[in-house]
Amino acid sequence: MTQHYSGKKAAEIVGITYRQLDYWARTDLVRPSVTDAAGSGSRRQYSYRDLLELKVIKSLLDAGIKLESVRSVFEYLREQLGEDIASAQLVISGGTAILVRDDHELVDVLKQGQFVMSGVLSLGGVQREVDDALVELFPTAIPVVAPPAPRAVGEG
Repeated sequence: MTQHYSGKKAAEIVGITYRQLDYWARTDLVRPSVTDAAGSGSRRQYSYRDLLELKVIKSLLDAGIKLESVRSVFEYLREQLGEDIASAQLVISGGTAILVRDDHELVDVLKQGQFVMSGVLSLGGVQREVDDALVELFPTAIPVVAPPAPRAVGEG
């Protein structure tokens, strides 16, 4: 059985007010995918995916991106990613949102998908390449891969 969440619970889970949730639904930012309001006294029902989208919106707002811009971000993401917006990787900094695409490109979603740069280096990919080379060179040895311990502030 799939879990559904009332508007009150959805707002609580995401960390927003019910008033915000109601406004976002009425203005088509995120409408509940399970049951939408159908007049006075009806109850909205949100899915888990809806909760993820709501949390993304809250995170963008918390990062200082204006609601109008958040709407633009979501329009672009829906065009590019379809229904799976919560799977997107966004870099949020200085009031802008940059989409990290699978092909290692950065795209500014607030500037209608303006290309920022390509060639993003995945450090996880670098580690896998080194690990693979170690296994190939030393097939009987078991490499111990541990990242260096973080240093405390002031150490040096």
